Amino acid sequence: MSQLSKRTTALHQLSARELGQRYAAKELSPVDVAEAVITRIQEREPVLNAMYQFDPEDIRRQARMSEKRWATGQQRGALDGVPATVKENVARAGIPMPSGTALANPKVPSANAPITDRILEAGSVILGSTTMPDWGMLSSGVSSLHGISRSAWNPAWTTGGSSAGAGSAAAAGYGPLHVGTDIGGSIRLPGGWQGLATLKPSAGLIPLDAPYIGRAAGPMGRTVDDIAAFMSILGRPDIRDYSARPYAPMDFENPRGNVRGLKVGLHTVANAGAEVDPEVLAAVQAVAETFAEAGANVQRLDPFIDQGMLDRLDKFWRTRSWADYRELSEADQAKVLDYIVRWCAGGAGFDGADTIRNFGAIDQMQRATIAATAGFDLVISPVSPMAAFPAEQPMPVVDPDATMSHIAFTVPYNMSGQPAATVNCGFTANGRPIGVQLSGRVGADADLLRAARWYEAHRPAQATPNWLALD
Repeated sequence: MSQLSKRTTALHQLSARELGQRYAAKELSPVDVAEAVITRIQEREPVLNAMYQFDPEDIRRQARMSEKRWATGQQRGALDGVPATVKENVARAGIPMPSGTALANPKVPSANAPITDRILEAGSVILGSTTMPDWGMLSSGVSSLHGISRSAWNPAWTTGGSSAGAGSAAAAGYGPLHVGTDIGGSIRLPGGWQGLATLKPSAGLIPLDAPYIGRAAGPMGRTVDDIAAFMSILGRPDIRDYSARPYAPMDFENPRGNVRGLKVGLHTVANAGAEVDPEVLAAVQAVAETFAEAGANVQRLDPFIDQGMLDRLDKFWRTRSWADYRELSEADQAKVLDYIVRWCAGGAGFDGADTIRNFGAIDQMQRATIAATAGFDLVISPVSPMAAFPAEQPMPVVDPDATMSHIAFTVPYNMSGQPAATVNCGFTANGRPIGVQLSGRVGADADLLRAARWYEAHRPAQATPNWLALD
């Protein structure tokens, strides 16, 4: 292979910051990078199945426009020409939004979501839409429409979900910037199971065109630096999100010098869901030790939710999805994944009073989470109690009648609106990534990412993903 070929094939590995710097120095063109990433996607997609919409000619068109802007000094910022993907439930004008289901006649939006507009305004090159499971209600890449999306680390392992394709795209080097959505852990679970840096931001910080209680969109990538750079454009107000809060401007660029004096909670017992696997527990405890050795004040954080809250929330979600399912024609009902049908059918048995009680779990969880974490600058916990499971499984627990036992550490922060990030902190004996969740106070997203960036820079070598090995 020639030196030029070696350099070209390595372009998909470059970070967003590296790309911006090399564009500015005239060392690289967005067109070269686009071609390298297109090649990368074409090489890996037959196995990973991470992309729902992928149009190489449209990618090349966007890249040529960016190349012209850089050549004439009219670039729109450091992310101009940097490749990005969005999850398939993030609206792109004219692109169908099937939400992972094989239902006929999926919605075709006439306008972009705020997220899509922000990415395009920054000049980033949208590579396409990434896959998700049916209605986003699975923590895997299993879909009635797409089949099975697979981990970039090992195709036998789950992607995590519901931002399934986004997780694999980020890990596999389909460019550095990716957007997922999250209502119970759907950004952080793929992040934890694929070695990624991710952020579920504070409620309403990244505007949505279809807001819902607990729902958030956020960045996913290989490094905290990349997702922090992405937040600088994603976290801008938009009137279309009627649930947005008036946050003060946040500076996502400045790194943290040290963590001395931070009040840090270590939360390893959720009091709900599955028990934490010993390998996961050891890796997360080691993160707390790293902070303590650097001068942070680390204290044990006792459990603050219970199994009843998690059960009632799961029951409410079942009812919500059953309401959607029962409106479908018989022919369309037959197209929904069997696991989802069995899961949401449980919601048919709850009357109005039951549903109100189940809905009340959201307030209970929000109140408990904010009260328990109020005294800390940062909370360290597992992302999930277990590492990645087989790709063919819809969930870690294969029984659709069982409560979602893997989200007890993630979902409280959806309900409370607090930001929560992930960073890889280790690997199991058989090489599966282990993520740590770092959470903070509402509106402290920039501070949280600074702490995550600090840990990323100070974690042991054996906890650092070797992305080159995935080539």
